[in-house]
Amino acid sequence: MAEGLEIERKFLVALPDLGELDVKRSLHIIQTYLLNGNGGSQRRVRRIEENGEVSFTFTEKVFLTDVVRRENEREISQEEYENLLLQAKPGFTPIDKMRTGFCFRGQYFELDVYPFSQEFGIMELEMKSPDQEIIFPDNVQVIREVTGVEGYSNAALANAGHFPGEVV
Repeated sequence: MAEGLEIERKFLVALPDLGELDVKRSLHIIQTYLLNGNGGSQRRVRRIEENGEVSFTFTEKVFLTDVVRRENEREISQEEYENLLLQAKPGFTPIDKMRTGFCFRGQYFELDVYPFSQEFGIMELEMKSPDQEIIFPDNVQVIREVTGVEGYSNAALANAGHFPGEVV
């Protein structure tokens, strides 16, 4: 099981032209939140499709700050995935999103696009330290940082079916 600290910042962006980005990966993700684990840890499973291949992961996170989390993640079998789905958190809609990974000036960004918006997406950047400088691509319009803003979490977006009111 991969274990470590995840240092990540998230941004609401206007959807860029993907043809203008240095795209490295394109994934279809269905993410389901599970009942919380020991100590209130957040648990989830993902079904990930990339280049016609399907894989499954289990992740458990403990939020240390808005930017820093302790994360344990491992690949699981389809059978384990299906068994874990029985522990889905009541009232939480599974998240369906397309994720595009791209590079810009030595940084690896991930852009999540949701079926409910043709205008906006959430762009994430995992960093080496919380105070790392971020250099955004010129063709990506950052509307605002949404790190730690509850209405922009994957779970909140899936349940609402839209971005928070100020951008709808």
